[in-house]
Amino acid sequence: MATQDKHISDTVLREQARLGNFIRQRVADQSEAEDILQDVFYELVEAYRLPEPIEQVGAWLFRVARNRIIDRFRKKREQPLPETEADSGDEYWLEQVLPASDAGPEAAYARAVLLEELHDALDELPLEQREVFIAHELEGLSFKELAALSGVGVNTLLARKRYAVLHLRTHLQAIYNEFNL
Repeated sequence: MATQDKHISDTVLREQARLGNFIRQRVADQSEAEDILQDVFYELVEAYRLPEPIEQVGAWLFRVARNRIIDRFRKKREQPLPETEADSGDEYWLEQVLPASDAGPEAAYARAVLLEELHDALDELPLEQREVFIAHELEGLSFKELAALSGVGVNTLLARKRYAVLHLRTHLQAIYNEFNL
């Protein structure tokens, strides 16, 4: 038991600064970052009680820390993605659902994850919906400009974008909840 306590103490001393920095880069509230750090070390002590040894303690600690950070985001109040009025024509849905890139490291990380998932979700859309969404949201074309370019009516374009947004909202909701944005 004394050898085990010594090993835990050595691990905490060796990994505390690096692990603390890792957590503080991802969690803005310093007291919450300290709580997560303590939770990770508590998990380490609990893991040493199990019969299976931890092979790579450093990697294990960072994995537990990453999971605790995600758990903290999940525990916060869940809110659905914002509803938008597709009928207004020039509302940009993407601007409303993505966190601001200058809102801190957590928001920047969440934005990057959401954009990656958005890319995957766009690939799942039918071609017409994907084209309208990209042209309006990413290229900034108005529906009148799109109608003139494509020869498709504004109402049809609005409907295509609405279906695209509904699909994207469903696809991104779990990640949105995970980060409590």
